[in-house]
Amino acid sequence: MGRVTERRKVIRIRDGVVSARPDTLVAEEPLEIRLNGKPLAITMRTPGDDFALAAGFLVSEGVLGAADELQNIVYCAGATYGGTSRSSGAESGGGSNTYNIVDVKTAPGVVIPDITLERNVYTTSSCGLCGKASLDAVRTTTRWPIDETEGNSTPPVRLEPALLASLPDRLRAAQRIFDRTGGLHAAALFREDGELLDIREDVGRHNAVDKLVGRALQSGALPLSRTVLLVSGRASFELAQKAVMAGLPVLAAVSAPSSLAVDLAAETGLTLVGFLRGASMNVYAGEHRIALRAAVPQG
Repeated sequence: MGRVTERRKVIRIRDGVVSARPDTLVAEEPLEIRLNGKPLAITMRTPGDDFALAAGFLVSEGVLGAADELQNIVYCAGATYGGTSRSSGAESGGGSNTYNIVDVKTAPGVVIPDITLERNVYTTSSCGLCGKASLDAVRTTTRWPIDETEGNSTPPVRLEPALLASLPDRLRAAQRIFDRTGGLHAAALFREDGELLDIREDVGRHNAVDKLVGRALQSGALPLSRTVLLVSGRASFELAQKAVMAGLPVLAAVSAPSSLAVDLAAETGLTLVGFLRGASMNVYAGEHRIALRAAVPQG
């Protein structure tokens, strides 16, 4: 299996002094995701949690929604070796497994949405499936409409701004690989009381979210109706889509959201928080879940 980090020689210049030294870089490799033996998508990712990444990706595609809908996930040999499936590390034929192809097999009876079968997509570590879905597609394919799912919970999620403000420091403290490379995005799941449930890192922010959601699917934890998703970068449309498809009521980001992410949040009932830095934040949608205090009149 690929390494999470790699070492490369770098020429360092500090105050005019030149030196050569090794540097630790985050690894980036392609991962092909196959669905029931058919190629579906290729994403550039940091190796690790590949099965969870694939499962989470298929949650966001509307293919999977429960652990019993997933039969298994296996690594496949690369094209050079004929594409024979392998579920463990050993490769019985000539050569070694690249661990860059996974095949997700759905349980018998699982209906595959046409929106998935009609396309073969290439994703990147920076933007994921850029502009691939419309607001209507997300709204009609999600299994857990956020307001309806939350309506079954007592009491509904309600967050203090101070609790939200504390989450970025908790995420940063848990970023083990970032400390060595400075080059990874992170996504973290928190309980509504602020307890950290899970954190994943990846060169692509959308991959980090897929790894979180995939692990939740595998453990039978979907929908994630009592949690907060925090991402280390911006909140794109695709990240808002992934939150909605996993039944997450709150998405927070340390940077800016896109206009389409705000539109999606407003239409689906998602609480979207951006520029979460220190004690400051912007609430772009779903403010009913934030315990807001009335502003003190000036003058």
